[in-house]
Amino acid sequence: MAVSFRSVFRDGLFAGEAGIVTGAGSGIGRCTAHELAALGARVALVGRKAEKLQAVAREIAEAGGSASCYTADIREEEQVRETVRAALADFGRLDFLVNNAGGQFLAPLETISAKGWDSVLRTNLSGGFLFAREVYLQWMKQQRGGAIVNMIGEMWNGMPYMGHSGAARAGMLNFTETAALEWAPVRVNAVAPGWIASSGIDRYPPEMRDTIRALPKKVPLGRLGTESEVSAAIVFLLSPAAAFISGSWIRIDGAVPNVKSSYPLAARGTTTAFDGFHLAVKPEVLG
Repeated sequence: MAVSFRSVFRDGLFAGEAGIVTGAGSGIGRCTAHELAALGARVALVGRKAEKLQAVAREIAEAGGSASCYTADIREEEQVRETVRAALADFGRLDFLVNNAGGQFLAPLETISAKGWDSVLRTNLSGGFLFAREVYLQWMKQQRGGAIVNMIGEMWNGMPYMGHSGAARAGMLNFTETAALEWAPVRVNAVAPGWIASSGIDRYPPEMRDTIRALPKKVPLGRLGTESEVSAAIVFLLSPAAAFISGSWIRIDGAVPNVKSSYPLAARGTTTAFDGFHLAVKPEVLG
């Protein structure tokens, strides 16, 4: 019997539906694609590296799900347009879009070049806009329905050493709120992950290792989040249970933005992590 994602949502929740997950070759995107496929959706995996997408598609097939691969740079308008067109031709419908793809690098503001700034904004803001616009224009507008979930982040009160990403994520939140009004009844929401034990944290430079390992001590819930906990929030926002939610966002951050210098963050234990992803691997930096 195939081993599949252990979702908290009912079997077949997305049966007969199809949609796109960008940045699906690793991390939260890979996890979310697995969960949606396990719940019956046909998933279009989008990313820049074909071999990574193909590996995820094989994993999903082995678990009994259905996924197809589409290589594209989300920053390039024509590539986005053609990718949406191809997915729509293959599936015949696009019920959802998960705008997960993104990326950034650590740097103080004063050292970020114009090229570096533009690259992060195009990846974390413009690419998401382009995919959302094309899915809306090519399918959701005519169907008068569908759901889009955008990726933002824990950017409240600024993002030191990631000012380019913070600006892009804040822009994506404003885009989410605007699109929810202009594109209704298509629902447009966002998720804002905090410190998540995802494969992405292994890509930070070696000098960040001690800082990353110390992060749980700064979280009121006493730990890092899991990819499955972010995926669950995304799936909820795509689901019929969220039919009256649009223009909103869900924080998945263990209450980190609520920490106050006037209130001691004492060690009181932690919550039990939810990890339904059968292929989840603990990041090496946390080993």
